[in-house]
Amino acid sequence: MAKEFDVVVYGATGFTGRLVAEYLIGNARGKRWAMAGRSAGKLAEVRDLMGAPADTPLIVADASDEASLADMVARTKVVLTTVGPYQLYGNELVAACAKGGTDYVDLCGEPAWMRHMIDAHADAAKASGARIVFSCGFDSIPFDLGVLYLQDIVKAEAGAPAPRIKGRVRKMQGTFSGGTAASLKATMAAAAKDLSILGHLKNPFALTPGFEGPSQPMGLMPEYDSATGMWAAPFIMAPINTKSVHRTNALLGHPYGTNFKYDEMLFTTIGDAGKAAAEAIAKINPMASDKGPKPGEGPSKEERDNGFYDIVFIAEGPDGKTRKAAVTGDRDPGYGSTSKMISEAAMLLGETEAAGGIWTPGAVMGHPLIERLERHAGLTFRKEA
Repeated sequence: MAKEFDVVVYGATGFTGRLVAEYLIGNARGKRWAMAGRSAGKLAEVRDLMGAPADTPLIVADASDEASLADMVARTKVVLTTVGPYQLYGNELVAACAKGGTDYVDLCGEPAWMRHMIDAHADAAKASGARIVFSCGFDSIPFDLGVLYLQDIVKAEAGAPAPRIKGRVRKMQGTFSGGTAASLKATMAAAAKDLSILGHLKNPFALTPGFEGPSQPMGLMPEYDSATGMWAAPFIMAPINTKSVHRTNALLGHPYGTNFKYDEMLFTTIGDAGKAAAEAIAKINPMASDKGPKPGEGPSKEERDNGFYDIVFIAEGPDGKTRKAAVTGDRDPGYGSTSKMISEAAMLLGETEAAGGIWTPGAVMGHPLIERLERHAGLTFRKEA
């Protein structure tokens, strides 16, 4: 049966959901899309404030109303959801998509919940043909695709994949989203009640059920990087991104090898100043402060437009040579770039030929997504000398 919409933006009245809808107003490129949320009145208000066409379809759906979710899912090829924390508001939607054969993308940075969804719904998604794709924003697209991109370079030049890659954030301007902070707090509260959640958080292979790879570098302490002369500090998103990278490797049949090692850190600078900065960052939990944005809040357009990020991936090749690739984004990571990435991922997923299941962006869309993000979303992927 033909679907009414190509993409439905669920959570379109929230801060990030609204950014997604604003992006689609000018960049849908013929795709049929709709806005969805709990309140018809609020949806209409946001639609009008954004300057969206007056005939932009509105769908009322609520995470607590399974019938409304089922109706929404039945009308679209892809559900794009920004309604988090997903462990609180995402269970029923994933179940509905997996059952109904509807594709799904989100911004999830909650690996324990993702593992629970894999265990609960992977078989149903395979049976229905639904492609469920988590982590389609700053966590974890630039990192997932950056490793994929560099490994292809290494394999082409050295004849085999790199057994070790380091992801290092060189520069970044912009805040983490309020939803990210809320998700971490919800995860910590859940872990206090269920110790198995803590086990998933600590395990680099939590998202690869049935496969346990080698011991991984943890990136929890300040570290001097002799290859660059820089000091590195722990990176708050690493426990999410590294798991996604390992899942991509597993889903693709281990093209990086079964002994692949990967970690992520944040570069500071050289010398004693770099060491001091790395040590200071290691003591700070940026999610613990109440000064950052709350869910539904975020930076101004000027702040989003002035944000950016620059990530370098460093491979230790099987031939003993070091190779590098960089991924950059032209907006702040948590909002401006994320809203473009998930929008493009949702539109591409609906065009992608792949079996049903619970995927990663790199495993299900791979190089076509790299090309699309470079063409439309302000990302660049390049080899470095």
